[in-house]
Amino acid sequence: MTRSVNGALAGLGLLAAHAAAQKPPVFPVDLDLVNVTVTVRDARGGLVSDLAEQDFTILEDGRPQRVRVFAPAATKEERAELTLTLGMLFDTSQSMRADLRLSQQSATRFLESIPRARDLVLVFFDRDIRISRYSSENQQGIFARILETQGAGETALRDAIAVYLSRVAESAGRKVLVLFTDGDDTTSQVPPQEVQRLLRSSEVTVYPVAFAGERRANSTESLRARSFLHGLAESTGGQVFQPTASRELAKIYQTILDELGSQYVLGYTSDNTRRDGRFRRITVELKRPELKLRYRRGYDAPKGEPPRQAHKR
Repeated sequence: MTRSVNGALAGLGLLAAHAAAQKPPVFPVDLDLVNVTVTVRDARGGLVSDLAEQDFTILEDGRPQRVRVFAPAATKEERAELTLTLGMLFDTSQSMRADLRLSQQSATRFLESIPRARDLVLVFFDRDIRISRYSSENQQGIFARILETQGAGETALRDAIAVYLSRVAESAGRKVLVLFTDGDDTTSQVPPQEVQRLLRSSEVTVYPVAFAGERRANSTESLRARSFLHGLAESTGGQVFQPTASRELAKIYQTILDELGSQYVLGYTSDNTRRDGRFRRITVELKRPELKLRYRRGYDAPKGEPPRQAHKR
């Protein structure tokens, strides 16, 4: 299924409603469940995957919260809720022409490396946005489509991210977005601050794979683009990668795969029952302070009247 940016943006006004319309959880709670994905590394950068629930403390606006869901030590029903939904945004604009072949290799090798996702959303974007959604049973023909793509036109990066977020708002489970781009944006209607707001209303972790593009490395445009990509990763608990040669790709994919296999998910019901739409800051602490954590730093609270049945956000 394909969709132009003009048609897609017509539905952006519904994004907040979509983000508040998540599938009902299997957990009997009275309020929205907030899931926080946490990556833990030691002083040498190695992943730490042997922690228990009691090792973590989670706070919202400085107040300790009760952990209701902890993964990987989760029940069968909880594991189903945490199944991976993978998004791949693929920049096919004019500024990526010099790096298009490397970007194509990046995307296809990543798909070869990662275990098949329950749901895959593939987005090609330049001036227009083209979306395809695949279940785990029909992820055939993706490689050919990626390799046949040609680079041309302006870049609607922020619009593409916003449209992607609207499409996965109702998806349950862990959501990971891998973004293949140089960070350039020449024609988007959605401003950067709106993209950040939409991300705060989602549970998507963003991993930008950033290419040099056609700009000089230290130009103002390049620095602005890199800053935007780093902001996406930092606010969602992801990480930016900057490959310059195909030999670097395998290490990048292994890093992402290792993280996905070692992450912890902490779910809690906020003790703040106000549905005021305000930003709430999340802090995760460990009993072992020498360890380094990466996670999303907060979320926007629900707004308006609560639904009849509590749902997960």
